[in-house]
Amino acid sequence: MLDYRIPPSMEGVAPGVRVRVPLRGDRVTAGYVVEVAAERDWEGEVADVERVLSPVPVLQPEVWALARAVADRAAGGAADVLRVAVPGRQARVEQQWVAREDAAPAPLPDPGPEPVLPGLVEDRRRVALECAGGVAPVAAAEGEAWVGRWAIALAALARQALERGEQAILVVPDHREQRQLRLALEAAVGAARVVELDARQSNPDRYRGFLRCVAQEPVAIIGPRSAVYAPAARLGLLVVWEDGDPLLSEPLSPWVHARDAALVRQAQSGCALVLAGHARSTDAERLVELGFLEHERLGQHRVRVIPTAMTDDARRVPAQAFAAIRAAIGERAVLVQVARPGHAPGLRCGDCGERGRCATCGGPLGRRSRGSAPACRLCGRIAAGWRCTSCGGQRLVDVGRGSARIADELGRALPGVQVVVADGEHERLALDARPRLVVATRGAEPIVEGGYGAVLLLDGDALLSRAGLRVAEEAVRQWTTARALAAEGATVVLVGVVGPAATALTGDTTVPFARGELAERRALRFPPAVRTATVLGQPDAVAEALEALAEAPHVDVLGPVAADARGEQERAIVRFGYAEGAQVAGAARGRVLAAATRPRRPGAPPRLRIRLDDPEPFDQL
Repeated sequence: MLDYRIPPSMEGVAPGVRVRVPLRGDRVTAGYVVEVAAERDWEGEVADVERVLSPVPVLQPEVWALARAVADRAAGGAADVLRVAVPGRQARVEQQWVAREDAAPAPLPDPGPEPVLPGLVEDRRRVALECAGGVAPVAAAEGEAWVGRWAIALAALARQALERGEQAILVVPDHREQRQLRLALEAAVGAARVVELDARQSNPDRYRGFLRCVAQEPVAIIGPRSAVYAPAARLGLLVVWEDGDPLLSEPLSPWVHARDAALVRQAQSGCALVLAGHARSTDAERLVELGFLEHERLGQHRVRVIPTAMTDDARRVPAQAFAAIRAAIGERAVLVQVARPGHAPGLRCGDCGERGRCATCGGPLGRRSRGSAPACRLCGRIAAGWRCTSCGGQRLVDVGRGSARIADELGRALPGVQVVVADGEHERLALDARPRLVVATRGAEPIVEGGYGAVLLLDGDALLSRAGLRVAEEAVRQWTTARALAAEGATVVLVGVVGPAATALTGDTTVPFARGELAERRALRFPPAVRTATVLGQPDAVAEALEALAEAPHVDVLGPVAADARGEQERAIVRFGYAEGAQVAGAARGRVLAAATRPRRPGAPPRLRIRLDDPEPFDQL
């Protein structure tokens, strides 16, 4: 933060407004006013504020406090958090908003939805909510729409806050869940009481919704991870749906996970907090075991789950799976969940078996569709005239099956059945109830009117064989998400999986699985049982940082090890308890700032980077 003088003739300088101020030399920048005081704490020259850019206090006090707190927790800067929290100014939208006339909030629909966990908002409860699956219809502007029962339940909780004249923030991983939740909220509280904040919106629409939040209207605010920072001075409820989803982790510095930001915001505001999902995350389970969150389970979803690896049938699509498809396809749609998109996710040399790689960037080759030319999966370049670097062979053969290939094979095995592909290139959010076979990659499954008559989960063994600390936890989350789309009484077939992950899917709750995963990580001192800091940089800077971080109690260090082939960068992992988080974060921030003041050659990477709660090193386990 920097101090500036307000010229006597200037009006409109108030906390939260945007202003333009000078920096050293001839530079100017835009910023936010965070405090106005009659006196200064120190003597010396200060520059004048050049101009008030907007009279609207877009940086609300609660958002500034949250940005400072989460930045301190992550050893980052509050300015980086504000880039995510506050959208860019749209002058015309802002002028319309300033000239608006105040109006009473739109009335809530009557009757409202069936109550869910009555008194949760009023009592300011903190809950880890495990939601059963299933789909149900809601009234929509275009008629009737189908959504997950989870969305209806969260909409009912949001209504509790709005009935008290408070705001509710509901954070979801992506636009698919956001669409379902929006439909459920519009039915529960009315479309006029729903505000979406999403980077997929046009800039004017996003800013228009943001200003509604600034006005402190009693609305339900929904959006992806950045919505956790929405202005809400009278926040009654904060919900994070599927808190274990990696999409909720912010990819920009200081890399704060939406769940962690929500926990900080709840502590500051005292609102009710719900971490919800079809599967319990280990992070939520840790908070339950600490007594910070209460456990609640909502609803019943009666489906039959068959793990085929518990039989002697080892075919890719075993007989039980085909039987389930044939039994259901006459009346309902059937979902087939696969791991990868395209026709052949990989290619290899037909002569020596060496993996086919791009001659330009070294990325893996694959085919998007049957008969298509091989292309790089990283840079997209067509591999015309490919030649194997090991044996000189020119023949490529397919490795693995993607969504397009599986759809083609199942279509031939089930003649007369319509086959639909849903993946990153073929987005389908919802389908009607007509019988069809839907082949979808994980996370791209469309919701179907009435639910799927059967669900087939392929590639489970390949999913669990990947490296990574959270592989099994993520697999269970993705499987329970697909299971939740099944109709009542449907059959769910899990192919190629045994052990605790399969048991988690066949049982009524995933809590024992999460509890077991957490116990293993606690014994090994792995997240989320402990916090971590990844220290990356030049060897001398890394050594100095590790010495500073080690001053905190209960700290241990893994490494350092070489981070590049030339030995110019090293990486170490520091593990520490949650109670030592503030001390470690402060020391980390200090070392990064100190390293930044030292000269480095042009084009060289930063001397030191420290990321707290970095999942990347544990993706290699």
